[in-house]
Amino acid sequence: MTIWVGLSGGIGSGKTTVASCFASLGIPVINADEIAHQLTAPHGLALPEIKKQCGSQLFLADGSLDRNQLRNWVFADSTHRQRLENILHPLIWQGLQHAKQQISPDKQYGIIEIPLLAEKPEFQKLVQRILIIEAPVNLCIQRVQLRSGLDESTIRAIMAQQADSKSRKVIADDTITNDGNWPQLEQEVLKLHHFYQALPPSTL
Repeated sequence: MTIWVGLSGGIGSGKTTVASCFASLGIPVINADEIAHQLTAPHGLALPEIKKQCGSQLFLADGSLDRNQLRNWVFADSTHRQRLENILHPLIWQGLQHAKQQISPDKQYGIIEIPLLAEKPEFQKLVQRILIIEAPVNLCIQRVQLRSGLDESTIRAIMAQQADSKSRKVIADDTITNDGNWPQLEQEVLKLHHFYQALPPSTL
C-alpha cells in the first residue's frame, strides 16, 4: 500500500522544486494547486458556483475567471476567502482522492503537494507523513517576484494569511530547508527518498 507524503510550505519556499526532485526519482507527485487551476480554468467545474456565490464581477467578458480581480476580492475581506474555499476545497479533496486512486498501489510512496496543509487540517487526512519546506523570508519574496511579478507588499499580505513557520513545524514529520543551495537540496531529497522507501506498511 502506497504511503502518501504531504509536501507543504509557505509561498516561495520552493515546494514545487522539491516535488520535481522527487518526480525525477520516479516518485508519483500530485499537485493540489494544479487541480484547483483545472477547476477554475475555462469550463472548469467550479466556475458556475463561483459566479453564483461570489459574483459575475470576477469574470472576464469571455466567461473566464479574472484571476487578478479574484485575488483582490479575496484579500479585501476574509469572508470572501472563506466563501471561495467552501466552494473549492471539497472539489480539490475529490480531485486528490481520484488522483491517488490512479497511482499503482505497488508504489512504496507518493508525494501530494498541498500548500494549505497547516491551515486546513482536514487535508492532513489524505497523507500519512508531512514534509515541510522552509526557506528564508527574503528569498521567498524574491522567488515569488521573479515567478509572478507581484510586488513585495502583496506577497507579504499573502504570507500574513498563511500559517507561520512555527505552526508548520508542529505538524511536520520531516523538514527540508531550501535556501538556494541546489546540491544540498538534492542530497536532502535523496536522503528522504531512501528513508521513505524503507518505511514499512505498519507506519500507516
